[in-house]
Amino acid sequence: MQRTLLIAILTIFLPVAGILVYYTESVQTAPNGESGTLEKMIVSRGTVSLELDLDRLNGERLRSKPLGTRQLNFDSERNSFFSIIVFEDELRGPIPGTMTIIPRNAAELPGKLNSSYEQLMVERSMPGEPYELTVRDNKTGFTFFNIEGHTFDYQPGKRILTVKGGRILVSEEFASEIGQPGIAGSVVGKFAFTAKMHTIEVAELVDGAITSDVLPAIDSPEAGTTPGPDVVVGDVFGLSQFGVSGSQVGLALGTTSCNYGTENLNWFRLPDNDHPVIPQNLYRMSGGSNNDARFEQIGQSSVKHAFTALTQNLCALGCNGVGGSRLGSGCSDPYSASLNAGPNLGSRAWINPFDGHYPRGDSATPPNDHSSHAHSGITHRILTNISDLDTSQNVGATYYAEGQYITPHEYAWCEANPGECNMYNNVSYRQYSVNGTGSPFGFSPVGATQREKAAIEAWPGATIVPFEPAPGTDGVGAVAYKVTSPGPGVWHYEYAVYNQNLDRAIQSFAVELGSGVSVQNVGFHSPPQHPGSPNDGTLNDAGFSSAAWSETLTSNSMTWSSESFAQNQNANAIRWGTMYNFRFDSTSPPELKNATIGFFKTGNPIVVQVMAPMGALASATMSGRVTSSNGRPLPYTWVVASGGGETFSAMSNMFGYYTIRGLQPGQTYTVSAGAKGYTFTPQDIDVNGNVSGVDVVADP
Repeated sequence: MQRTLLIAILTIFLPVAGILVYYTESVQTAPNGESGTLEKMIVSRGTVSLELDLDRLNGERLRSKPLGTRQLNFDSERNSFFSIIVFEDELRGPIPGTMTIIPRNAAELPGKLNSSYEQLMVERSMPGEPYELTVRDNKTGFTFFNIEGHTFDYQPGKRILTVKGGRILVSEEFASEIGQPGIAGSVVGKFAFTAKMHTIEVAELVDGAITSDVLPAIDSPEAGTTPGPDVVVGDVFGLSQFGVSGSQVGLALGTTSCNYGTENLNWFRLPDNDHPVIPQNLYRMSGGSNNDARFEQIGQSSVKHAFTALTQNLCALGCNGVGGSRLGSGCSDPYSASLNAGPNLGSRAWINPFDGHYPRGDSATPPNDHSSHAHSGITHRILTNISDLDTSQNVGATYYAEGQYITPHEYAWCEANPGECNMYNNVSYRQYSVNGTGSPFGFSPVGATQREKAAIEAWPGATIVPFEPAPGTDGVGAVAYKVTSPGPGVWHYEYAVYNQNLDRAIQSFAVELGSGVSVQNVGFHSPPQHPGSPNDGTLNDAGFSSAAWSETLTSNSMTWSSESFAQNQNANAIRWGTMYNFRFDSTSPPELKNATIGFFKTGNPIVVQVMAPMGALASATMSGRVTSSNGRPLPYTWVVASGGGETFSAMSNMFGYYTIRGLQPGQTYTVSAGAKGYTFTPQDIDVNGNVSGVDVVADP
């Protein structure tokens, strides 16, 4: 007998009976219908990537400054109603629904997409729509992209849904918005999606008829959501001072580990070397009119070696009850600040942060040996200068505490299960306020922990450019940058280079400069290093250097560098879990240029794009529009710019637009216009490059 092929294209929950209604492509009556279990599932937790060709979206306007392809990574909102129907563990298809997506990093995007970046959603359209998937603004409904060519794949044992091979097409709305109607329907990138699914309705069918229908509670999550073991910092809490010595204090931070993975995570205590280690960091944001011009790391600790996992459910994942030598799927294990304060904390120098390897505790080089050195109130803790916390010296500054987990089990699982690599989401941060002008200091949390985010993501207005120099071989890092203008004709360039879990470390940072650019107030900042101690894993137990990086200015670049590995194995390189800052001022405005990152131990340099001073212009242009006070364009009106003993002019076109050419960069011009029956108020404009948007408004 022919069996009915159920195609679930619409799901309706009736308000009283809670019955699942199916619309089928081929309607047959029992006994020829199918029998089995049919489930409706929603996204419990997932990731989305949009790989966009920014040059194509920006069109001819920015062809001289190529932006290349940018991969935008997002997390899905928990328990999103992006739904699928599964019958007897076989995917029957998605059904209409939406999924809000949350950016993992900042980005500069074209036009309206930039303002909607933090409120995007992926929508599975209603039947009959031309595209199955779209990307929209979840508040306004504006459609940016349509998706075609994708395939769905479902792994029933792991309840993992993937969408692969999607081609991103520009919608007609967005093409019109960015002034390029001709690219509507064009392919501008790739779309991919992976999610852990959660069952919210189960129906039993016998010969096509529903015999039972169950609605599991949506607030009863399964234990673990990510394939493999996946430890994250679920909470950051209890930042406290634990000692003082001279001009420095020792701080510590409480951390809660949560296993988001479906596999129990190894938690074997020393002397075994298969357990997580826990470093802690402190950052300060300050400077500029809004106290957000720079973001610096001001403290770092040694590492706590984890032992004896508990079985709490602090991340509300649904702990499976496994503890002790393993952190169970979905389970949580809190370590208080006093526990993370030690004093028995091991050196970071022993640890490869990518594969999690460190020596066994019963080896010739134990990673947590304290037999030959004394402890003061700051030893091994978050070592911080008092001057960096003193509220009288840091008025208006804000502070951010960061916790991280490094574990060998995630890497071992990744090697055995390609595609299930969870070594990159083990950092979380929380904002704190500081009280006091000297030791002891008090700390109070501001807001909630930001899970699976490095503290640098708290820097408002900064652009964060992630990099991964050797995928599958070493970890990841990021360059964050921000350009501000502290005064007329001056720009401050601030760069932060962050190493999350790169074992190779970073030895140099070079910024490309335009022709004729001058720089002033060149600066460098790094957090204090712990002094050397016996058996700390550094060469000759000398500890890592705190020497400032050397500065080299040439006609086309500004470079900072530490000693090389060959010169000094203990040089002040940017090692894992640390961030260094580089800065200067310039009278040249910004444009997109290259920055080069050189590595300390191994690997060729890589290039990332940042904003840096543009080269000197022989001449500049000024453009804008001439209108009446009620917004009506004034055509064929002369606009005049006077300055430096010279006068330049241009006539507006029939729509009121004008462009004045041949202006001298670095000069201030007085701009006015003349038209019969109107008066114009002159305005002074600083010209340091091409200037646009200088509108001239007439009064009757």
